[in-house]
Amino acid sequence: MKALMHRHQELCERAVDPLEIAAGLEAHGITDRTAARFRHRDVFSLAEEMYARVSRDGDAPTPEAPAAPRARTDWALLTLLPGTLCTAAVAAVHLTHGRSRLFAAAAGTLAVALAFRAALHRGPLSRPDRTVPGRSTTRTSWLVAYALLGNGLLDGAIAGGPDSLPTGTADGPWPLTTTPVLALALACAPAAWTAHLFTARARRKLAASRGLEDFAAAVRPLLFGTFVLFLGALAALLTLCAAVLDEPAAYAETLTLGALLFLARLLTTHGFAYAPAVVLTATATLQAAALAAVFTSRLPGCGFLATPVETLVTTWGAGSVPALACGTAALALLVHATRKLTRASAHAPPEPSR
Repeated sequence: MKALMHRHQELCERAVDPLEIAAGLEAHGITDRTAARFRHRDVFSLAEEMYARVSRDGDAPTPEAPAAPRARTDWALLTLLPGTLCTAAVAAVHLTHGRSRLFAAAAGTLAVALAFRAALHRGPLSRPDRTVPGRSTTRTSWLVAYALLGNGLLDGAIAGGPDSLPTGTADGPWPLTTTPVLALALACAPAAWTAHLFTARARRKLAASRGLEDFAAAVRPLLFGTFVLFLGALAALLTLCAAVLDEPAAYAETLTLGALLFLARLLTTHGFAYAPAVVLTATATLQAAALAAVFTSRLPGCGFLATPVETLVTTWGAGSVPALACGTAALALLVHATRKLTRASAHAPPEPSR
C-alpha cells in the first residue's frame, strides 16, 4: 500500500473525494483484480482507503470540485461556420456553369475543409491533447467524398462507365449527391452542442456518484440519449436539405455516416483515438474495395469479383454499400463507447502539467 500511495501521491493530494482517486487509478490501469491484492473488493474501496491515508496540509485550502465545462461563444460560432460555408458553396455550384462551376466547387471545398479544421480545434469536439496530430483526417475526407461522389461512380461503373468527369449536377453521367454533405456540414453545430451536453452532464454525475458502478449506470443512458439526440438533429437537417435541393434524402447512408463520425469524434475527444482510427480506416477500405471490385471485374476472368457488389446494388441501390459499411462500423463504435465512455477515468479532470 505504501508503494501504491507513493506512486499516486500527487493524485491523492489534489483529489477532492475518493471517486476522483478511483477515476485516476482506473486511468492508470488499476482494476478490481489489482484492488483485491490490497484486500479490497473493488477500485473504489481502495480509493477510499488511499483518500483517508493521504496526509494533507491543514493550512492549505481544500480544492474545489472540478466544474462542468461551459459553452463559449468562440467555439459556438466556429461550429456554425462549416454549415454556412457549405451552404454558400452548394449555392455557388448550382448557380454557375462550366469553368466557373469548377472554381466555385474547388474554393468551396477548401473553405469548408478549413472551417471544419477550425471547428474541431476548439470546444467540445477538440482533441484533449492538441500536440498529437490527428490521424483520422484522411479517412474522414474519403468517407465524406464518397458520400458526395461514390454512389454516382458506383452506379456508372456497374453500367459500364463513367464516360466523363462529374459536371457538378445531380442528373449528369456522374451525378453528385450534395444533400448528405450539406446536412453533415450543418450538423457540426448539433454535434458540438450534444457533445458539450454529454461532457457537462457526465462531469456533474461524476461529482455526485458514490462509486464507479453507480457512475457507469448513470452515464450509460446519458450516452444513448446524446447519440439519439444528434441523430434526430441530423435527420431533421437532412429532410430540410433534401426539400430545398429537391434531391433524395438518402437517410440510410447519411444517418449511418453521421453516427459513425459523431461516435468517432466523441471517443477521440475523451482520449480514445485508436479504435476510431481503426474503424474509420476499415470503413474507407471497404468502400474503396467495393469500387475496385467493380472496375477489376472488367479484366478477363475476373467478372466474379463484382458479383457481391452488383447483387447489393441491384437489390437495395448504390447507397446500400456505404450504409452497410458505415452502419456496421457505427454499431461497433457504439458498443465500444458504452465500455469506454462510461468509465470515470474518461471524464476525470486532466492532471496538471509539471
